[in-house]
Amino acid sequence: MKLTFAALSLLSTALAGVSATLKGLDVSSYQGNVAWSTVKSNGASFAYIKATEGTSYTNAYFSQQYTGAYNAGLIRGSYHFAQPASSSGAAQAKYFIAHGGGWSADGKTLPGALDIEYNPSGATCYGLSQSAMVSWIKDFSNTYHTSTGRYPVIYTTTDWWTTCTGNSGAFGATNPLWIARYSSSAGTLPNGWSYYTFWQNADSGTFPGDQDVWNGDAAGLTKMAKGT
Repeated sequence: MKLTFAALSLLSTALAGVSATLKGLDVSSYQGNVAWSTVKSNGASFAYIKATEGTSYTNAYFSQQYTGAYNAGLIRGSYHFAQPASSSGAAQAKYFIAHGGGWSADGKTLPGALDIEYNPSGATCYGLSQSAMVSWIKDFSNTYHTSTGRYPVIYTTTDWWTTCTGNSGAFGATNPLWIARYSSSAGTLPNGWSYYTFWQNADSGTFPGDQDVWNGDAAGLTKMAKGT
């Protein structure tokens, strides 16, 4: 099963008049063991959990966070922090899938997400040209799709995307957008996307970790998880 271009178009139409009301969060090893029952009772509907980075790092708390979110009744997914300077997109996609980044059509698992953003320890664009960065992302995305039947969600900011991909419009028809912007609105989206699927709008709040919203209703979130 996969979310086709036609399905994305239908989802876009459905989301057009829907306000973002479902709340969620994303966490990594920094949050340690998460009290998921409390997170659920405080109103969270979904969560993304960091699984991997590059081809050598795994989140030591991944099992507690990923399984715990599922057991508490949240729809959850995992994400990979990209390190484009260290290895190919294909290599990192395979590492991600092998360490918690897969997908199943159980209605509780979101497609994996590629966290592609500012380099925390070097050149903003990891030393890649804009065209090389687009190729790297395509390599990751296509490898993930071949293995799972789903295209990964892309997490980024409009500023980074513009700077490091030349504001490429190559992914809007296939990859759902998870936009990061800590403000009262998601702002201008990267080229190719007419709407966001997820919006990270704060780095602290009601839930542990970062605060997110889903652009739709509960039925839509379940469809997103199922790939229908």
